[in-house]
Amino acid sequence: MSVPSHIKIKNNELPPRPGVYFMKDAENHVMYIGKATSLRSRVGSYFVRPADERIAAMVRKISAIDYQETPTAVEALLLEAKLIKKHQPPYNVMEKDDKSFVYLVFTREPYPRPTLIRGHELARLPKRQFLKVFGPFGSAYSVQAALDAIRRVFPWTNCRPGQKRACFYRHIGLCPGVCDGEITAKDYRRIITDLIRFLNGGRKALVKDMERRMKAASKDRRFEEAAELRDRLHHLEYVRDLAVIKGEERKPGGLIDIFGRIEGYDISNIGGQDAVGSMVVFVDGRAKKSAYRKFAIRTVEGPNDPAMLEEILRRRLAHLAPDSRDPWPKPDLWLVDGGALQVEAARRALKAAGLEIPVVGLAKGPNRDKDELVFDRSDYELARLAVAFKPLLIRVRDEAHRFAVTFHRRRRSRRFLS
Repeated sequence: MSVPSHIKIKNNELPPRPGVYFMKDAENHVMYIGKATSLRSRVGSYFVRPADERIAAMVRKISAIDYQETPTAVEALLLEAKLIKKHQPPYNVMEKDDKSFVYLVFTREPYPRPTLIRGHELARLPKRQFLKVFGPFGSAYSVQAALDAIRRVFPWTNCRPGQKRACFYRHIGLCPGVCDGEITAKDYRRIITDLIRFLNGGRKALVKDMERRMKAASKDRRFEEAAELRDRLHHLEYVRDLAVIKGEERKPGGLIDIFGRIEGYDISNIGGQDAVGSMVVFVDGRAKKSAYRKFAIRTVEGPNDPAMLEEILRRRLAHLAPDSRDPWPKPDLWLVDGGALQVEAARRALKAAGLEIPVVGLAKGPNRDKDELVFDRSDYELARLAVAFKPLLIRVRDEAHRFAVTFHRRRRSRRFLS
């Protein structure tokens, strides 16, 4: 992905690292500001990939490209919002009143909570309700992914104190104990203060301060506090934040790509009769209907949805074999309609094929009134993404259900007519 030679580039090269880039015209005016996990790949893509006419018109005017590196994509996201607000580039889609865009706010209360809020809602609220406001941002997905990416470093929570039992995030180490009273308001406020300093671009000063506090705690024999600070510094060094930008880099303004190719599965039958299965495919957060597949159940008799699911998943995996006559791409995630039994059936199919693919189930509960996520709770990365992007997974599940039911009804109708 090379940039045309007539375009002037800062330092004559684009680094393969996160940052913010500036597209400038012949008069050195900033036309567009964007963020990237890899400045080299992202900027180069403008000159080789098709774009809408607005972006294509901008590309024809580019005379120079400047950039500013950041340690992580999280910081690129925040810097981009700050610079767009400052420069107001004409090719960035930003409404003057910002009312349709997203803001990240921290509530002013004993246990401050990070919350996403739309501009039109923020405009109606008194500013004294908030400790800090960041934004505007064009994508709620990206901001949520950024918060999740740094949650090991700054374990924020939306819990309120005084709950009867610890929340799910407490069990996986992402809530510091607000829910069950294991942390004081003062200590939790310190975490939020650190998080706000980081989001403000104060990484270097924050790291020095955390190192100083860690050494002081160790010297005073407060070993648990020192160990906690040590772990937070370690997580800060290895922030996994590709989900913050990855999907948006494919097309300006597009949906975030959280898993790449998601395949959703469901079973439809009545008492085991006319049993069928469905496979739907979402790529970059969008349905790819040309990749949908239908399965008529062949080997399972009677009402046994987990066994039927395992059958169609084994048949699907056969299309990954090197000698397959009809190869299908390997998925990044399997989403199955159901709970623990369906997830376990998917794992059996994977084990039989000697493959590893993340599996998430969506169970509706005994009264069909819930959307409960079912997955390996020890897999932190999967837990983080599944919870953060639950609305997308629900869409995939609902589409798999619709597709399966439609096929089942058609098959049943053909049997009645015959």
